[in-house]
Amino acid sequence: MSNLVIVESPAKAKTIKKYLGSGYKVVASMGHVRDLPKSQLGIDIEHDFAPKYISIRGKSDLIKSLKKEAKGCKKIYLATDPDREGEAISWHLAQLLGVDLDSESRVIFNEITKSAVQAGIKHPRAVDMNLVDAQQARRVLDRLVGYQISPFLWRKIKKGLSAGRVQSVATKLIVDRENEITAFVPQEYWTVEVDLEKNGAAFRAKLYGDEKGKCEPKDEQSAKRVADYAAGAAFAVDSVKKGEKKRNPAPPFITSTLQQDASRKLALPARRTMQIAQELYEGVEITGHGLVGLITYMRTDSLRVSAEAVAEVRSYIGGRFEAAYLPKSPRSYRAKKGAQDAHEAIRPTMVSLEPDQIKKDLSRDQYRLYKLIWERFVASQMTSQVLDTVAADISCRRAGESGYYMFRAAGSTVKFPGFTVLYEEGRDEKTDKGEEGAARLPELLDGDALRYLGVEKQQHFTQPPARFTEATLIKTLEENGIGRPSTYAPTITTIQQREYVIKEGKAFKPTALGVVTTELMVDHFPDIVSVDFTANMENDLDRVEEGERNWVEVIRAFYK
Repeated sequence: MSNLVIVESPAKAKTIKKYLGSGYKVVASMGHVRDLPKSQLGIDIEHDFAPKYISIRGKSDLIKSLKKEAKGCKKIYLATDPDREGEAISWHLAQLLGVDLDSESRVIFNEITKSAVQAGIKHPRAVDMNLVDAQQARRVLDRLVGYQISPFLWRKIKKGLSAGRVQSVATKLIVDRENEITAFVPQEYWTVEVDLEKNGAAFRAKLYGDEKGKCEPKDEQSAKRVADYAAGAAFAVDSVKKGEKKRNPAPPFITSTLQQDASRKLALPARRTMQIAQELYEGVEITGHGLVGLITYMRTDSLRVSAEAVAEVRSYIGGRFEAAYLPKSPRSYRAKKGAQDAHEAIRPTMVSLEPDQIKKDLSRDQYRLYKLIWERFVASQMTSQVLDTVAADISCRRAGESGYYMFRAAGSTVKFPGFTVLYEEGRDEKTDKGEEGAARLPELLDGDALRYLGVEKQQHFTQPPARFTEATLIKTLEENGIGRPSTYAPTITTIQQREYVIKEGKAFKPTALGVVTTELMVDHFPDIVSVDFTANMENDLDRVEEGERNWVEVIRAFYK
């Protein structure tokens, strides 16, 4: 008689079976087996918001098969994903299969490797009802918002629309940004730059001040005055400031930063990123290794890394790079306030499996995402990049005149590349500024006379805020505490499917439907689309998960 292990997906079942051997039968539930009915609210508001669960349509044969397997087995292990959604699936399975909720039947794998799977089976625990209650509270909240507000939108706008606790806030952020862009009034400004030379080496300096302080020409006439003055003036180095700047590596990925960097660097939508990450987590057939779970669990907001993984990556860096690339002690990273620490950060399960070494066994997207995760993790434990920086203030004066202008030239050179030999974090267009002053400057000393080569004046206009991309929207949702790691991708998918927003290039633009729906929500349900209200709800749900609040009380307060 075998032990029965129930997981969510066939791919995961296959990988786990390999590590457990003949005494275990591993089957898949194919995700959720029970849910609220689609045809009705499914929540008894009068009786503490009790959810009325039914078997999901099309799953009756699967449920029969699971019940048959459960009858003939020695022990049942519930090994669904290690998050509140997975905990809820285990709870539903326990209800259907008659598993005692207090029995030690729940098994957690943060990574699907031989040691993690065998350790998980050796240390089962009871189903965590705090996690289950947190998931139920979310499900009930989302159902109340969706089923009680959506019909109002059908009456007022058109059939088939939906409101959602997170999707409505995400749409409002995009609509608000578009309103900012529409209302934006560009301001004219000018820059003046001079080309100078010392000992045959030319470089460029930018106007930044005059005898009164900072100077920014606002029109062509002011810029022309500076340019005409510079054409007949003498230039000399007023002061030189040299320094050294360190750039530290980014921490390993969490769900949100993985989605952001995959969007920026690989042009992958958040949903596709999570799909590929799930494949890498559940197991891929690798030549010479068989089925291998290549990364740790991909829904996490913790930056914690196990001591074993840190020791492994430090050993790898020490063997692969020169000694200067390995810090004297391991780097540790602090997660943001309120992060759940149940899982590690996203990292490769075996650093020794280099991306190029297993490229032939992976699809194109699997390889690209694995490479991104692998490089980010290894870089996170490497030494800092060191830059030599120089900033020179240059005076521009005419003989016999009291006034003057000041120009500034800045540059930097890489003294030591550190972690950048392997990885650099992607940047959002227009919102993140790169390293300033990448130009090489000649050796400049205080008092040096410089030869004037020419002047250039340019007209500019201030720019409106940029539209949200997937990366910047996820970043904003996370910064404001809206949604959690598992919700970013489905939220972005939903608001596009409902045609509240469209993509122009990489950027989101609200449709007329998105604008009018948001306006209606703001007028009638201001709390539902309030960033602060939604963030506070998320905190309440986290407190349910931690056992600090009763889920029914949270729903009751919301419903009122």
